[in-house]
Amino acid sequence: MKIGIMGGTFDPIHIGHLLLGEFAYEDFGLDEIWFMPNGNPPHKDTTVHKDKADDEKALRQRVEMVRRAICGVPHFKLCLHEASAVKHSYTYQTMRELNIEYPEDSFYFILGADSLFAIEQWRYFKEIFPTCTILAAMRDDKDVKDMEQQIAYLSEKYGARIELLRAPLLEISSTTIRERAAKNLSIHYMVPDPVVEYIGQNQLYRE
Repeated sequence: MKIGIMGGTFDPIHIGHLLLGEFAYEDFGLDEIWFMPNGNPPHKDTTVHKDKADDEKALRQRVEMVRRAICGVPHFKLCLHEASAVKHSYTYQTMRELNIEYPEDSFYFILGADSLFAIEQWRYFKEIFPTCTILAAMRDDKDVKDMEQQIAYLSEKYGARIELLRAPLLEISSTTIRERAAKNLSIHYMVPDPVVEYIGQNQLYRE
């Protein structure tokens, strides 16, 4: 199978994540998109909590929001590979482990333009390239030349396999959603309805 990997904290998951996954699925003929919540990310903080129990509860909530967001989409799957990790989850480790566990499958790692330009700062980033094809999402049409130059540079220097992923530009972020939820403002249309309901029922992100 050809499997797309969408990693992130998903705090919360929003329609931008889902659209990116859907466009990758369609444009590259993928069989499945795996949404992989990160339980212990090394470079991005999740919502701050007081103790380990709170962190574990927050992780369960993030996982449940992903589960509800993708429910009913047969080619969207929830993958708990990183959520169950005790140590920091690094991309190179995750992709290496997936290749070992699923040797018959091909993996496509989906990331944004900012991550593509910053990838040389990632830990052991060169070890990512042999494990997958990278699908780099453009922010808008004006970025085409810069993206193509970065792709050519990484491909020539490191032998990376990178393709442009053209998806709609949506100025939606998990930070904005958390801020609006904290103020009891509407987050409809930013996240799927089941996630809106879950956030409301559990009073998530409230001040």
